[in-house]
Amino acid sequence: MTATKHAVPPFPSQQQANVPGLTAPMDPQPDHGEESYVGHGRLAGKAAIITGGDSGIGRAVAIAFAREGADVLISYLNEHDDAQETQRWVEKAGRRAVLIPGDIRSTAHCNGIVERAMSEFGRIDIIVNNAAYQMTYDSLDEITDEEWNTTFDTNIGAMFRIVRSAVRHMKPGGSIINTTSINADKPNPGLLAYATTKGAIQNFTGGLAQLLARQGLRVNCVAPGPIWTPLIPSTMPKEKVENFGKQVPMERPGQPVELACAYVMLATDEASYVSGATIAVTGGAPIL
Repeated sequence: MTATKHAVPPFPSQQQANVPGLTAPMDPQPDHGEESYVGHGRLAGKAAIITGGDSGIGRAVAIAFAREGADVLISYLNEHDDAQETQRWVEKAGRRAVLIPGDIRSTAHCNGIVERAMSEFGRIDIIVNNAAYQMTYDSLDEITDEEWNTTFDTNIGAMFRIVRSAVRHMKPGGSIINTTSINADKPNPGLLAYATTKGAIQNFTGGLAQLLARQGLRVNCVAPGPIWTPLIPSTMPKEKVENFGKQVPMERPGQPVELACAYVMLATDEASYVSGATIAVTGGAPIL
């Protein structure tokens, strides 16, 4: 199958052994905007932290931010080849890309991400809390305490730790963007732990927007529907991967580049009165 911007299922049968997965084995290849995203200088002079920036949505956001004029720190677990590919595209856009691998379940590592951004850029204007962990389970008995805690520590605990460390460095006009999910509104029972964290992220975003308003900081979230990223073939059974995205009205998964515009908009100064909002990018599936 050739890669297209709007690839439609059924997809070739595929599954990856390691989480969160890699981009290279995916068929079709995701579109992160490498050849299509055109920047307009809307983030000129800004510096951003992007967790999970090595691939998928994070890579698309990193490319878009760079083409809009921002330097980016890319936090990722251990997918070095993917992270270096993202770095290559950021640098091709003429911006700086700092890579920092490690486990964001660690408070020390979260603090280190913020410290590294300050030492490299001297400022933090934007935080994109995007990294996530999920696994598919058919029964409650399959979900161990360790699995539940890993999901929460990665998906929502890290957001709290990074934001707590970063806000003391952020100036009025700063923007925090959290990746939630359509699962916050329509929880998939097979993704129970993941879906629960996504609801928590939406609540965290709404509360944090109110808490930080007096500091001049905005907090919003983006709620993707089914998006074609390495997390899908590495965390879902083959039969679900083959028809992934077919359940939404557009009958296909979104490509990572199709979310980039939402993150850019929320990061810009033009969105100065947008805070506490959820932007749904779901292929027509409503979030009400």
